[in-house]
Amino acid sequence: MPRVWKFGDQINTDDILPGKYAPFMVGEDRFHLYAFAHLRPGFAEEVRPGDILVFGRNAGLGSSREYAPEALKRLASGPSSPKATPASSSATW
Repeated sequence: MPRVWKFGDQINTDDILPGKYAPFMVGEDRFHLYAFAHLRPGFAEEVRPGDILVFGRNAGLGSSREYAPEALKRLASGPSSPKATPASSSATW
């Protein structure tokens, strides 16, 4: 059964993947393991295919770290990556 991961408003790209965990800092093969490292320690180890991410207002704002959404895509195993629904600001794995 999928789980729902609820996040608040104003979740920016630095919250999704802090800069110190950028691919060029920790490696292209490991950066996704630090998704939400400061907001939800252990998230990368616990999230499973089929889980749902729900965000409040202004999700993804910030410094435009292109590797932040890539980290989320890499955590989603299987044939499809997260599919965002703009109206509800949610993603399904």
